[in-house]
Amino acid sequence: MKRTWTIIGVSDVRASFKWYQAIFSQPETPPGHDYFGQILDTDGTVLLCLHQWGAHEHPSLMSPDEAPPGNGLLLFFRVDDFDMALKRARALVARLGEEPHVNPNTRTREFSLRDPDGYYVTINALSAPRPAKRRPNTYQASSSQERRSSPGARRQKPKHRKLKRDR
Repeated sequence: MKRTWTIIGVSDVRASFKWYQAIFSQPETPPGHDYFGQILDTDGTVLLCLHQWGAHEHPSLMSPDEAPPGNGLLLFFRVDDFDMALKRARALVARLGEEPHVNPNTRTREFSLRDPDGYYVTINALSAPRPAKRRPNTYQASSSQERRSSPGARRQKPKHRKLKRDR
């Protein structure tokens, strides 16, 4: 199995860590370091890594002045608690970048917002809403007699035995 660790440059690891924990409804814990933190799913899968701008010699993480944060990047997260994530997002930002709508490609609901460093974050429902269940046809004939006597059923001709005189 292979995993990707998406690492983004941030100005304040602790503040960004808290922001992402809030959007994903995770308990508030401090990042592993002042310069680096990993947002983990409940099973330990790395969802996102936050790296302090300029903390190490990583060429693309030296400074936000080289290019606007998020240029060419879309952070796209699929969640199993879309409605609650939307409520949490509205509590974190004054205005969403995109209001909830159905993505025509995934056929699932999504909304978008900016994180504290200006990254564009899209939150997408893990699965499409299920259509309302149709009630099953409640009429089922339980025997051949009931099927024959039901409205619209074809009448069967009675079978006659050939008598000796008909031979």
